[in-house]
Amino acid sequence: MTDKVQTNRNQNIILENRERLSISGVEHVENFNENAIIILTNKGILNIKGHSLNISKLNLDDGNVLIEGTINGITYSDKGLSSTKGSGLLSKMFK
Repeated sequence: MTDKVQTNRNQNIILENRERLSISGVEHVENFNENAIIILTNKGILNIKGHSLNISKLNLDDGNVLIEGTINGITYSDKGLSSTKGSGLLSKMFK
């Protein structure tokens, strides 16, 4: 039941000059490095790619994250990461 409540929450993504990305509706940061960040949001899995990426602010209680660096791409995929944790999904994304 809590999944339905979280799924109906709004999510905002604000990208400023491809250098500063603000995201709300964040549930969990799954993985990150300077070239890619994978975030579980209330609207699905968000894959951010770029260079010199840095999570400068993270507040999971409020569901907000601020990412700085050069952002080259933002892609959603279906929610379902929790069922595939431990499988090869992440290793495939970081090849």
